[in-house]
Parts: sequence; C-alpha cells; structure tokens
Amino acid sequence: MIIVLVGAPGAGKGTHGRRISAKRGWPHVSSGDLLREAVEKQTPLGLEAVRYMKAGVLVPDAIMLRWVEELLDKPEYADGIVLDGFPRTVPQAEGLDELLERHDLEIDCVLFFDIVEESAVERLASRISCSRCGLIYNLVTQPPPESNECDRCGGTLEVRADDGRETIHARFIEFRGSTQPMIDYYQSAGKLARIDTRGGIEEVGARVTAVLDGLAGRKAPGSGAG
Repeated sequence: MIIVLVGAPGAGKGTHGRRISAKRGWPHVSSGDLLREAVEKQTPLGLEAVRYMKAGVLVPDAIMLRWVEELLDKPEYADGIVLDGFPRTVPQAEGLDELLERHDLEIDCVLFFDIVEESAVERLASRISCSRCGLIYNLVTQPPPESNECDRCGGTLEVRADDGRETIHARFIEFRGSTQPMIDYYQSAGKLARIDTRGGIEEVGARVTAVLDGLAGRKAPGSGAG
C-alpha cells in the first residue's frame, strides 16, 4: 500500500502519518526526516543534498526520487509506505508515478488534509518540536513532557522559527502556488481523498481510518479489485 500525505502547514500530516504507521505497520517517511537522517549519516545522497542545502536552494527532484527508489528496494517497505512531504509539485508527482511504474507499483491513495488558513495559524502558533529528531507537540492538543525533553530521543524542545504568524501566511501562499496544482493532478487521476481536519485528533483519525479501511477492502482477495 502506497499512501501520500498532502496538506498545508499545520494540517496534521505528520501527526496522522505517525498514527497510520503505528496502526498499520507501514513506515512513515517524512521528507524532512529523510534529509536529516541522510545528512547525519553522511550517505552519498545525503552528501549530495548538503551541497544544495548549503547553497540555499531546493534539493533537486532527481535526488528525492532516488531516495524513494532506494526505500522501495528495502524489505521493510515491501508491505507499504506512507510518504509525507513528497511529492509537493506536479513535476514531482509525475516523476514519482514514472518511478513506481518501473517497479510495477502505483499510489493507492493521496490523503489531502484540508484546513483553512486561520485554523492552521492557530495550530502552528501552539506548536513546539524537538530540535534533534523533529517530533512535534502542541501546547494545547498534545502537550510535551514536563521535562521539556522529547519522548522519542530526549532532545530539547523549541518553537520553530518558521512557525511565526507572518511566516505561516507566506508558507500558505507558497502551498497554494506549488502544491494546489498537484492536488488537482491527483484529483483528476481519481487518487485523492479529502480529509476534513476540523475536530480533535481522534475525530480526524477516524476519518482517515474510514478511508484506509475502504482501500483495504477493495484490495482484499475476492473483493473484486483489479
């Protein structure tokens, strides 16, 4: 099962990506975490990416696609994968489709976490994250430990510089310009499932579960799926 998570800043992709992974056993792969890990381990692709990052430019699509292809060749990703943060644009989506086709695979569903801008601003203004592993907490809905240390790795928790209100508005403008066309692309392909993000984590999680259970039913033996 190949699932892609899409949504504007603050929509909850990371939170629900981790929940899907815990419940279904499919690894949750965040493009940001992937970059950090590759850089820390100084893998060939990580060292290649560092050159672009130090130059202040985006890591090329070709490198990101090579990363995904390497993941697909690993046995722990044989049953499924949850891609979070990639693809973001139509060219990236087209490149991913071509890559998967070469492996006789395809995306099963694109979960679009739909959120209005003001709601996202309020969420992100309450967000705090681990400086080491990137795990995200929310001061209102998912408070961090009293120790102010990350549950997962013990790192220091801090407010991200890009979670300021002006920065969030700018990120929304970028999202609408680059990612909205990709959402339309997957909608046209019949791959898109829109997730209403109003309500608490459990409420939104139930909507995600309903979509994924429906997919599993269609793919089950004897279900009539092709």
